[in-house]
Amino acid sequence: MTDRLPRLLALVPYLLARPGIRVDEAAEDFGVTEKQLRKDLELLWMCGLPGYGPGDLIDLSFEGETITVAFDAGMSRPLRLTGAEATALLVALRALGETPGVVDGEAVRRAVAKIEAAAGLAQPAGVVVGLGVREGEDTAEVRRIVQGALTAQKALRITYYTASKDEITERTVDPMRLLIVEGRSYLEAWCRRADAVRLFRLDRIDEVTQLGEPAAPPPYAEPTDVSSGLFTPQPDQLVATLVLEPDARWLAEYYPVEDAEELEGGRIRVRMRYADRSWMVRLLLGQGGEVHVESPPDLADQLRTRARQALELAGNLAST
Repeated sequence: MTDRLPRLLALVPYLLARPGIRVDEAAEDFGVTEKQLRKDLELLWMCGLPGYGPGDLIDLSFEGETITVAFDAGMSRPLRLTGAEATALLVALRALGETPGVVDGEAVRRAVAKIEAAAGLAQPAGVVVGLGVREGEDTAEVRRIVQGALTAQKALRITYYTASKDEITERTVDPMRLLIVEGRSYLEAWCRRADAVRLFRLDRIDEVTQLGEPAAPPPYAEPTDVSSGLFTPQPDQLVATLVLEPDARWLAEYYPVEDAEELEGGRIRVRMRYADRSWMVRLLLGQGGEVHVESPPDLADQLRTRARQALELAGNLAST
């Protein structure tokens, strides 16, 4: 089955490019018997768009020993990864390759090399690439220490930056697992300070030290369900619609955003949730006009007021 699925995905674009190709030639190209290829074609005949009426299914035409695709049901191109998809896959593969106990590390490294070679040709397709292809050296070192603590089942002391509160805290945590969510690497651990399970983004861990004491998450510490994404919208959260100039695009990479829409000139429009208006105002003020607030109006008004006050204060300081 693991070999058949890629073959099925490639068959329709292959046949579209070679109308009337002989069955034996196609079978030879795919390295299967004619009997197996005919079974694949029979399965494809029953695949198509949701609804699955006669006009929605893939239609194949046979004349003697030749094959022609009469209707492709949208499978006209081979599967391609977008820039964001390739990035997320690379990060996950690297995490897997560096995890102790991986049976075939060489296979993982070969897969990484192939995807890296193709990643330069991948197009963003209107999405924001959340992470560069390679982790920074500091984050890679954090990962190494965290993986070592997980293997040795030791507690960690971390210095962590919480972006939503704009604060740095020191915590002692009991590691539970490493995971990749939406292209980002996280440590899931029992946080003794919060007395709860927490997710810590590796690139926001400023310092990490493995302790001598054993990691001991309580038996009731449950892994976080990230099947629907990491951040669950809360009814009491405020939402801002922002247009980011090219120099401010990093905000969409560093903070959780929704509905990223590519605009002309390298700008993007995003929706960003926040709990503290004063924190949001400070964040946007620091961008020096590279962010435009479309909504809510009161956020835009407060931002203009604070900017005006800052300019007046700067003018007063200059005159003294």
